Amino acid sequence: MHRSRVYALLIDTPTSEAAQAAAFWAAALGATARPLPSEKQFTTLHDAMPGLVVAVQAIDDDAARFHLDIETDDVEAETQRLLALGAKEVSRWQECRILRVPGGQLMCVLPVETDRAVFEAEARTWP
Repeated sequence: MHRSRVYALLIDTPTSEAAQAAAFWAAALGATARPLPSEKQFTTLHDAMPGLVVAVQAIDDDAARFHLDIETDDVEAETQRLLALGAKEVSRWQECRILRVPGGQLMCVLPVETDRAVFEAEARTWP
């Protein structure tokens, strides 16, 4: 048995347009754009959607898109659950598994990032 929850909505944007995209989305959502010093490709949009991390992610290709991050207390079990539902693993980055889901969208599965109490209160339990 493991648990998981939607952790973040990422706005994937070509690196050359990331600063402009972050400014746009911050203004559009009434959020504050804050670069993440530890991971320079991310600019968080603080308070864009309460309970959910929203960030612009600078990417090395021209495929502007949105993707969800799922946090879990068992990356392997959650990845296997999603693969059984029809997702395909396309790559890995650090501890994150990157999946392409039916319909073509991307999704990342990563270890718990939020405060443990928030995760415990909001995560779903899976067999």
